[in-house]
Amino acid sequence: MKSRTYGFTLLELLVVMVIIGLLASYVAPRFFDQIGKSEVKATRAQLDALDKALGAYRIDTGHYPSTEQGLKALVERPQAEPKWSGPYLAKALPPDPWGRAYLYRAPGDQNHDYELMSLGKDGQRGGTGDNIDISIWDTGR
Repeated sequence: MKSRTYGFTLLELLVVMVIIGLLASYVAPRFFDQIGKSEVKATRAQLDALDKALGAYRIDTGHYPSTEQGLKALVERPQAEPKWSGPYLAKALPPDPWGRAYLYRAPGDQNHDYELMSLGKDGQRGGTGDNIDISIWDTGR
């Protein structure tokens, strides 16, 4: 009597591998695109929180922090700032979702009191997609 062994042929395994590869090539770009969108949304949320903290700082002191003082003035009292009532952030100053510090300058461009932005994923000025610069002034105001 002949015993029968069960298993997969090489052809069947190759077909399954091709199907898995096609599915991965379809799903992966969509997945990574969503990750990029969530990082941009997180940046916009952090910029909004920093904007509110800067507003509270201005109410207390009568002005925004200087460029030299930077955003650090929201968590640590600047020298010679008697009206400071902070810290204005509940936690430490956050980096952007790509691990870099937010850019702050006072006075800002385009008739704004200050400029607050992230340079996006690439850390360079300009860009599109995940590499786009994200400013407090273009967050739907």
